[in-house]
Amino acid sequence: MKVISAMLVVAVFWSQEWKSALSDSIIHIGAIFDESARKDDEVFRLAVADLNLNNEILETEKITMSVEFVDGNNPFQAVQEACELMNRGILALVTSIGCMSAGSLQTLSDAMHIPHLFIQRSPAGSPRSVCQQTSRIPGTDDYTLNVRPPVYLNEVIMQVVSEYSWQKFILFYDSDFDIRGIEDFLDRTSQQGMDVSLQKVESNINMMITSLFRTMRVEELHRYRDTLRRAVLFMSPATAKAFITEVVETNLVAFDCHWILINEEISDYDLQELVMKSIGRLTLVRQTFPMPQNTSQRCVKHNHRINNSLCDPKNPKSHQLEISNRYIYDSVLLLANTFHRKLEDRKWHSMASLSCIRKNSKPWQGGKSMLDTIKKFGVSGLTSFLEFTDNGTNPNIFFEILGTNYGEDRGRGVSRLATWDPVHGLNGTLTDRKLENNMRGVVLRVVTVLEEPFVMVSENVLGKPKKYQGYSIDVLDALSSYLGFKYEIYVAPDHKYGSLQPDGQWNGLMGELVFKRADVGLSALTITPERESVVDFTTRYMDYSVGVLLRKAERTVDMFACLAPFDLSLWACIAGTVLLVGILVYLLNWLNPPRLPMGSVSSTTLYNSMWFVYGSFVQQGGEVPYTTLATRMMMGVWWIFALIVISSYTANLAAFLTISRIENSIQSLQDLSKQTELPYGTVLDSAVYDQVRYKSMNPFERDPMYSQMWRMINRTGGEYNNVDESKEGIRKVKYGRFGFVWDAAVLEYVANNDEDCSFYTVSSSAPDRGYGIAMQHGSPYRDIFSQRILELQQNGDMDLLKLKWWPRDSPCELYSSIQTRQRGNALDIHSFAGVFCVLAAGVILSCLIAMVESWWSRRKGSRVPSKEDDKEIDLEHLHRRVNSLCTEDESPHKQFSTSSVDLTPLDMDALPAARQALEQISDFRNTHITTTTFIPEQIQTLSRSLSAKAAAGFSAGFGSGGGGVLQDHRTGGVGPFRQRAPNGGFFRSPIKTMSSIPYQPTGPGPNFGYGNDPDRGTSI
Repeated sequence: MKVISAMLVVAVFWSQEWKSALSDSIIHIGAIFDESARKDDEVFRLAVADLNLNNEILETEKITMSVEFVDGNNPFQAVQEACELMNRGILALVTSIGCMSAGSLQTLSDAMHIPHLFIQRSPAGSPRSVCQQTSRIPGTDDYTLNVRPPVYLNEVIMQVVSEYSWQKFILFYDSDFDIRGIEDFLDRTSQQGMDVSLQKVESNINMMITSLFRTMRVEELHRYRDTLRRAVLFMSPATAKAFITEVVETNLVAFDCHWILINEEISDYDLQELVMKSIGRLTLVRQTFPMPQNTSQRCVKHNHRINNSLCDPKNPKSHQLEISNRYIYDSVLLLANTFHRKLEDRKWHSMASLSCIRKNSKPWQGGKSMLDTIKKFGVSGLTSFLEFTDNGTNPNIFFEILGTNYGEDRGRGVSRLATWDPVHGLNGTLTDRKLENNMRGVVLRVVTVLEEPFVMVSENVLGKPKKYQGYSIDVLDALSSYLGFKYEIYVAPDHKYGSLQPDGQWNGLMGELVFKRADVGLSALTITPERESVVDFTTRYMDYSVGVLLRKAERTVDMFACLAPFDLSLWACIAGTVLLVGILVYLLNWLNPPRLPMGSVSSTTLYNSMWFVYGSFVQQGGEVPYTTLATRMMMGVWWIFALIVISSYTANLAAFLTISRIENSIQSLQDLSKQTELPYGTVLDSAVYDQVRYKSMNPFERDPMYSQMWRMINRTGGEYNNVDESKEGIRKVKYGRFGFVWDAAVLEYVANNDEDCSFYTVSSSAPDRGYGIAMQHGSPYRDIFSQRILELQQNGDMDLLKLKWWPRDSPCELYSSIQTRQRGNALDIHSFAGVFCVLAAGVILSCLIAMVESWWSRRKGSRVPSKEDDKEIDLEHLHRRVNSLCTEDESPHKQFSTSSVDLTPLDMDALPAARQALEQISDFRNTHITTTTFIPEQIQTLSRSLSAKAAAGFSAGFGSGGGGVLQDHRTGGVGPFRQRAPNGGFFRSPIKTMSSIPYQPTGPGPNFGYGNDPDRGTSI
């Protein structure tokens, strides 16, 4: 009031001394700000100070101001403060408050005819909503001017979503946003068939995200993540930064997401922070103000200059201005221009203080004129150009649409994609195109599980990241070199592929993808319906089938492999047959004795019959001549039998010694399922485990083979036969009796690279699924990866990568169940060990028999032969007896030497006088002694010469019997002679006592007929 009194005193003084027009040169402006708009108050005071310091608009007039702060949600307080300002004599009211208080002030300003420049301010920086129209008396003027343009957020966001061709997205709004402001947008999206979800973001964002994980099931969380790939944010920049940070840290979104943040008040500083905190693609829609490119023109307008701290882009303070700050500065400029024009037109109406309490209080008479002047002219300022239409709105508004590209690079560039204004609409093209082949700058986080040969650690140096190799790593490197991305790889914490747990959560590699901790999952990962329901798979890069790893049967050392061609029962039958045939031959000869040829030493005893049958069986011949028809018939059949048996044995022995027969009967999964002796299992809760269980229990796809396998695998709840890791299963096969059911490709690699080649594999014939690369559900890289994999397969590059780990020239036989020889078909010592053992046993047995015979002979020689015993007569001993009987004189000169005389056919030819006599002694028919003439053809030399004494003695002996004299062709003398028998000089004789051998000559001359027969000799 003191200020007003001073102004009145000055006005009276000027009215007396100067012209009357200058008496109203003091301008008073009132302002009401929200309690949180302290920066609006700062800019307002700065604008008034700039106008008072510069004489560009108001030359001699000065502006005074009164500022009050109110609670934006308390209309009564706002009206009370406005009345107080009107009592002070304000000419215009500038407010920066919310819609609720603005409605009450609108009514008051209409009643008091005070121009009201209303700058809508949303609470906590949230996007603006359309203020509800205040009912007014018809025919009255609207003294409230909306400095800020109408809310066009619905039109802008609808245009952007349509350009991106979104059909499904979620709309987030903070707690300070009035949802009624987007009713029109929701109605239009519903009419176009868009699926839009709404969710309010609470002030405690951390608690909100935590409750989502706690209350949602896995399927619901998966659908929620899929929805988060496309989102529209209606929230303040501060809330948006906190929300984006939280969802990124909790892996609710990935680099393939695309979010749109729309808010008029997004500063450059907020823009940079949002880009730094977000991943994926981010689009921002904010209000912009067209400014000249020349910096000097930004601060100098046609009739005034703007403070450099607000217009110079090099000044950091200019980047921190809020939109409301800009409109407040321009509002002060507009009022100053209006006052200047009113003063020039001499249409200034001074205003006395007004009272809102009086009933008969009249409004300001100059209010209408002031309002019309404000609407008629505009001003250039920080908001480009401020003007009003007839209905009191500011038509000038521009939006810019900024955006980033897909990726995870922090601080990636932001570019202007398009602009929008109410007159021209969208100026630019917005496309949410899919990722192209160029993925440079993208870093993928890859989770894996170690599984030979797909993923293996190649280098593990302390302090450095591990390096990996394997077939899957080669495929990933081929994709990386073509598409240009980089990757970081790590092993799943629990070293498992992952399965759905009872609590609905996934563990292992799958859990890392489901919870967005990894972008790509890579290993010997098979594509299954359960996995594909929570993650995305590329096309298969290798076929998959179930196999079983078994240990090869070791080649046992069989010392008696020579007996293997025949069964033990067959050998027993053959031995019995030899005995039986030998007995039959003896009986046939005993019933019908054969007529033995002259000179034969063989007899038809049981021993000789057995020996003959055995000799003919082993194809060594015999010594007993059989002349009867029955015996020959028997022997003919026996020889045919022996021929067939020996031929079969020979052929079968060759097969047994050169071909290793398969002793293990498991050659297929069917064989494995039918047997119960060999236990087998797989990795617990793995894809193979689920596949066997599904095919054994599903009524629509039940397989008897898998049903039998499931009974073995699920024995005792699956803990007995199953293992936790594949390496443990391979170890059980190598060192025990166990069959490991697992991926056929993995098992083939293990069998192929075993040092001992002790494994072999059995797998199903046709693959029913394949190996794929897993990604987060809805990943934009799935199609790119799949397309490149198909190109690698078509070009043959995938086959080359496969041959690196599964070579065709394998050193081990993968499908043979026994150990095979490494060097052709050469036989080793083990194959003939039994033959040598039989030979050694025969030698040892022969030596024992020889020792027994020697002992028996010495013992028998000391005994008097009994009448029942057969006599074994030594030929030398016989000669001594003959000499003792034939000598006529016992003197030493009449005794011939006991030395035997060997005679060859040449010796016999040299004894013509004795031929007839020797022929006559060939058979002693009155005795039991049989002599045989035998002259071997090998004898080619003569024996030593008979001594004269021996020849005389022998001649005297035979001469007493009336015989002739035998002369030696070498010495001319005569003497005794002896021919050795082929059997070494022994023969069996049935005689009981020794007797002299009478000899009767049959012819006068010693004519022998043996000179031309080389096969005859003489033995006794």
